[in-house]
Amino acid sequence: MEFKPQEGITNARQLGYGKFTILGIQHLFAMFGATILVPALTGLSVSTTLLFAGLGTLAFHFISKNQVPAFLGSSFAFIGGYMSVKQIGMDQGLSETLSLSYACVGVLCAGLCYFIMAALIKGFGTHKILRFFPPVVTGPMVIAIGLTLSGSAITNCSSNWLLAIVAIAMVICTSVWGKGIIKIIPILLGVVTSYALAAVLGEVDFSSVSDAAWIGLPVSRESSILAVMDHFDSTFLLTSIIAIVPIAFATIMEHIGDMCAISSTVGKDFLHQPGLHRTLIGDGFATALASAFGAPANTTYGENTGVLNLTRVFDPAVIRLAAVFSILLSFCPKFACIIGLMPAATIGGVSLILYGMISSVGVRNLVESHVDLSSSRNVFVAALILVLAIGIKYGANDSVAIGSIHLSGLAVSALVGVTLNAILPEQLGMKVKSFNGKEKKPLSEEL
Repeated sequence: MEFKPQEGITNARQLGYGKFTILGIQHLFAMFGATILVPALTGLSVSTTLLFAGLGTLAFHFISKNQVPAFLGSSFAFIGGYMSVKQIGMDQGLSETLSLSYACVGVLCAGLCYFIMAALIKGFGTHKILRFFPPVVTGPMVIAIGLTLSGSAITNCSSNWLLAIVAIAMVICTSVWGKGIIKIIPILLGVVTSYALAAVLGEVDFSSVSDAAWIGLPVSRESSILAVMDHFDSTFLLTSIIAIVPIAFATIMEHIGDMCAISSTVGKDFLHQPGLHRTLIGDGFATALASAFGAPANTTYGENTGVLNLTRVFDPAVIRLAAVFSILLSFCPKFACIIGLMPAATIGGVSLILYGMISSVGVRNLVESHVDLSSSRNVFVAALILVLAIGIKYGANDSVAIGSIHLSGLAVSALVGVTLNAILPEQLGMKVKSFNGKEKKPLSEEL
């Protein structure tokens, strides 16, 4: 894969500290909407999320030799895992906070999977390892992630469809017709507009904001994985790990895609230098660190590439400045309180688009990778991933029980998809019939 050199600013500090600071704030705002939305949806701490988005980004830059201009924020891929484990824990009589602590242990283990993948890539080479995770597996998995979350978005929207529609309309309008920075922060603008309307209509009670402190610690033992040791349940812990770890398959593929996109934008092959193994380790370490203290899993952000394209400023120092701002903001409990009062309908409206976008990314993955769905082998793999993930999620029990261990639909579909892809032969000797009754050749043969 070749990346042509691109014209851009590689040392933003030469522009002066004023513009350098504004560029850092711009990156923070571009990441802000999606980063704080994950804790708002799952019940995790907003302050802790901001702290470890910043710390995780700085750690990623250090591990990747300060060469890759990438910001790490909350990963939406793990929302289904958080919600599933939280529900199982609450059904067993555990508190929401403690249930989420168990989920964080599963996310920590998922973060460690990045280290394993990085070691395999370093030892055997990228192509030999990634053949076990082709687009026919990762594409349907990403599609399923978005679809399994769609029900919660509709539920939240139903609490006040006016607020939800305003959020949706603002996101669409700013994305399509917005200019400059407006076009890069549609999610944030959708949230702010809908939230402001809710405040005007008297839908939000801000009385608790005055009681919140301006400055406070963004971490607590009760929200970290240390809380698990105070109320240890080995069976539930194993259930959490099994339910969440398979999601790492999809997020690792997402990371690779983001690295390719950033490399193409900047015109430098970051897969080679500093190396995909280093960026994977940086992403995995940031995820493991964040989850240990009760923050959502981190991931490289696609919004980041949009900002790079807009400004043509490729200096990683700008991203590190945005990370510092995120850390500083995490020490303001009053700000976290304001975020916590956000109406469910506002979250639902934005989520409706975001979840659809997640599924759209999976569809795009299948299309751009030219996955041949006239091959019965590929159809079997994709079909079972989609049906198992969605069917189990919206089935009577919301999970598959193996003894006392509960597997989410995403976990089951990931395991089945990877296994089928590994054991089914490339050619099954079966071809899908076209509408005129003739055998349709696989795309590879047609080309």
